[in-house]
Amino acid sequence: MDFDILKRQIETAARNAFLEMYEKHGAENIYSFALYSDEGAMTVCPSSNTVATLQNIDEDDAVYYKYEPAEWTYEMEGADDEFNNICTQLREELERNEDHDEWFNEFQATLYSTCIEVLEKLKNENFFKNITGKDIFLIFTVSDYEFEKKDLKDIIIRLNDNEYKGEYLEWMDTWGN
Repeated sequence: MDFDILKRQIETAARNAFLEMYEKHGAENIYSFALYSDEGAMTVCPSSNTVATLQNIDEDDAVYYKYEPAEWTYEMEGADDEFNNICTQLREELERNEDHDEWFNEFQATLYSTCIEVLEKLKNENFFKNITGKDIFLIFTVSDYEFEKKDLKDIIIRLNDNEYKGEYLEWMDTWGN
């Protein structure tokens, strides 16, 4: 798989997904955007959430719902055809290499880092801020998979130069307590 081509496809899909969500739900005050995958490296999907959604969340769970993309209102929404095409390519590549365990670990790591690089590029270009007029929370995550705490912290720091970074890192400090 040519990850340079895949990276451009993910970037285009991410841009289009966010633009679509902003067009449809911008009035709800979108504050977040994520790309996420799965442990089997078969998918890349977008997720976004709004401040309006958070208004009805129980205070005890508010931070979790604010920062967990699997709980966001617009999970797997935006640029559907583009993301479906990406997922099809990933599954086909996995099928071609299903008997190569060492290959899979490198493939998975490269896919994950590619998604993070796309989000970082969009952040550095002020893509989200130019659309919304403000910073938004960015994250890459993997369903049914836990990053090492240090790796997740690095992702948050890399993708967020805003108030969300501090709040997320403070929340991380409460984990396991």
